Formats: sequence, C-alpha cells, structure tokens
Amino acid sequence: MNDLRLGAIVSAVQKNCHISDAQFASDLTLCTFLLKMRELYRWEHEIPLTEEMPKSEVGDWMNERERFWEVVEAAPYEPLPLATGSIDPFEVAKANRELAPHGLVYSGGFGRACKPHFFLGSLLREEVRDGFKVYVSGCEFARDLDAPPGMMLDDTIFVRTESLQRWLWEKYEEWNWNHRNQAMTRAVAHYDFRADPVKALQAMTATETESVILHELGEARVGAELGEDWSQMLAGVMRSRAEIMARAVRDLYADCLSTLPGLLARDNPAAIHFYFANFTGMRRKLFPELGVAYQIWLDSGNSTELGRISAAGCEKWRASAGRMIALFQQHGDAAGPLIEQLFDQPDAAN
Repeated sequence: MNDLRLGAIVSAVQKNCHISDAQFASDLTLCTFLLKMRELYRWEHEIPLTEEMPKSEVGDWMNERERFWEVVEAAPYEPLPLATGSIDPFEVAKANRELAPHGLVYSGGFGRACKPHFFLGSLLREEVRDGFKVYVSGCEFARDLDAPPGMMLDDTIFVRTESLQRWLWEKYEEWNWNHRNQAMTRAVAHYDFRADPVKALQAMTATETESVILHELGEARVGAELGEDWSQMLAGVMRSRAEIMARAVRDLYADCLSTLPGLLARDNPAAIHFYFANFTGMRRKLFPELGVAYQIWLDSGNSTELGRISAAGCEKWRASAGRMIALFQQHGDAAGPLIEQLFDQPDAAN
C-alpha cells in the first residue's frame, strides 16, 4: 500500500469530515448532537462498546472539537491524494476503482439537508445485486459525525458494518434499560448477550448486514422509479411534517418492495423481529396494517399475511408517492399542508 500514500488519504478524508461537521453540526437538536458526539469520541479513542466513557474527558473533548470547527468551517474540501493523482472528493467511483484492489472502500456524497458525508474503511467484500454494486466495509479509518450503516450513491450501495455494529449496540442498550420493546426482546433472545455480548453483537451485525442491503436495494429501486420529481418535492417540503411523512412513505415503499420480501424469503425470525422492533414513529402511524400482520405471524407462525400486506403495500405506497409528487407539481412550495392532509385522512391514501 506504500504507493497509495494511505496516511495522506486518511488525513484528507478526515479533514473533509471535520469541515462537513463544522458546517452542519449546528443543525442537529441538542440531544442528537450530544449522542453523536459521544459516539464519535468513542470511535476516535477506540473505546470498546461495552466500556463506559469518562464523562469529564468527553466534555473537554467536545469543547476542543467545537473550537477546532471554528477554524476549519470555511475551509475548502480537500482532494484525495491518490497514487494516480489528486481527485475531487466527490469522484467516488473513480476513487474506488483505485482503492478497492487494495482492500479499501471510500464514499463521499450528500445526506439529509445536503450534508456531505465522507468515510474510508477496509473493504470486506464487494458484489453486484440486482444491477447495483454493493460494498461492505469493516474497520473505518475516517468518518464524520453522522455514520449511517447503509448509504446509496448513484448505482452503488455502501454498508458500513462498524457503524452498523455501533447502532445495534445503541438499540440493545436502549432496550436493556426497560425491556419495553417486545419485538426487540424477541430479537435479542436469538443472541446470547448475557454470556458473551461481543460475540452476540458480531452475530447480530452479520444478520442485519443483509437486512441493510435489502433496504438499500429497495431505496435504489424506488429512487430510480420516482426520479427527480420526488427529489424536487422533498426539497420543497424540507423541515416540515410533510417531509417526515414523505421520508416515511419512501421507506415503506422500499421495505414493501425489497426488505420485507427478502426477510420472509430468508425465514430468519431474528431479522424479522428486529425489523418490527424498529417499526416505529411515522412509519407505524401510516401503516398500522403491517403491525397487525406481524402479530398474526407471531400467533400462528404463518407468514402469509405478512407477505400479502407487504405486496399490497407496494401498490399503496407507490400510489401515495405519486399523489405527493402531483400535489407538489400543482401547488409548489405550498404543497406541504396538503400532503399532511393527505395522510391525516386515512381513506385518502388508500
């Protein structure tokens, strides 16, 4: 890897992560900001997930990081110093053509609210699924404040197992405080967290890696179908309840199209329970029929109703997405309240 100048590449990617964080961290709610900062501290200091973090040191580090952000906030993003020459940090496909043969994977794209995301990690495997390239990464060498377990960029899916493992541990700890989430109780029962939490978390990560791939494949197919019209509508209702509804509709469409059929085909109860452990918020409000089908599966062991509801959901959420786009095309930025009314009247979305 000497010809790769790995240290220089890591440094450039991490600097771009810092610049992105400096520009966008203030958009987060205080609670979300503190949680993300704690986990970033854990990652930077290589503290095992099962160990407590020193509160006073975390606080001092946060203050130092915010002062550092003031210095880099206005800095331009750095090019990637590859062996064949420097390239723009958003030329992801070109970067991976050079990095992948050396066991590395890189991503530089945009997430919610157009926040740039960058990461560099070890490449565990790559494959092609349904015409999309899939990169599965392991250890991460550079990352920003946000570390989504799954990401889609053009025709490429990135699954970050280190970030996934951290997210799964957060879910486990959250459940462990009160045990109220019964679906999570059922999912956790398939892993021996009490005897060996590290091994259990690794097993859960392996299972959920496939679930992330299935969801991202669904997102990719939905994105290709809805196209630029959806992106324009979403931008028009940004930071509103209509945006939350729109993102829920897209997630539900992707899950009915890919995630749920894939989970049922795998016939892995742990993965199905974990899906419903996270079937919350707006998605659950908009699609209560799916929760009913899950209960039928629990009671009978028969997945027929789950399959039927997910198939019906494909048509329902495709039509709902089309209605949302049509409202935006007709009313422009004033479409937000009309989209909200669409889903506040259950019969209108059916």
